[in-house]
Amino acid sequence: MDIILIPGLWLDASSWDDVVPALEKAGHRAHPLTMPGLDATAEAAAGIGIDDWVASAVAAVDAAEGDVVVVGHSGGGNVAWGVADARPDRVARVVFVDTVPPPPGSGISEFPVQDGVVAFPGWGFFPDEDVHDLDDETRARTSALTHSIPARVPTGELALRNAARHGIPVSLLMGGLDQTSFDEVISQWGPYATEYRAIDDAEVVRIGSGHWPQFSAPERLGELLVRAIDR
Repeated sequence: MDIILIPGLWLDASSWDDVVPALEKAGHRAHPLTMPGLDATAEAAAGIGIDDWVASAVAAVDAAEGDVVVVGHSGGGNVAWGVADARPDRVARVVFVDTVPPPPGSGISEFPVQDGVVAFPGWGFFPDEDVHDLDDETRARTSALTHSIPARVPTGELALRNAARHGIPVSLLMGGLDQTSFDEVISQWGPYATEYRAIDDAEVVRIGSGHWPQFSAPERLGELLVRAIDR
């Protein structure tokens, strides 16, 4: 199976390096992506939005020979769901890594914009529940791998028009939430709860990590990805 790996904000294809071996060992073909506009100048980044990230990932699906599994981490989950909306006939499963299926018109989040781009704000910007399992060495190593992103990407509204996306099986690999705790949390998220409940076949699996398991628990994440893909 071809596996399209979409990174979260500020990360490129290399963020999946420690996860890819598990996928390949299981016989899958991994395609980690680098999204358009990373480290671009303000002028170059000005024309790039979330639709361009979705289009880039859709192109990766179109380049594959058969059905694919699309994996999205964090903000990359919005991109993955956009791909599912655009190519429901090609996507065999969507796997969200510590994020949830977004409803139509939603953005990722807002972050400080400087010179037309959004730089990585540093690990100290995030709550402890997200970064508690990243030690000092990991933080230093991975901070060096981050890139600025176009300002319009995290705030752009995701266009979703095809209800066929709800027929695609979905796995949510959540850092600290299992199925029961997830169900309690999602019920408070308004349109996100509506989108999640519209999916015909969805499972929630707890990773036991913070928000970046590809850095803190890559072997565990790889194991759970293979299990989801092979369901």
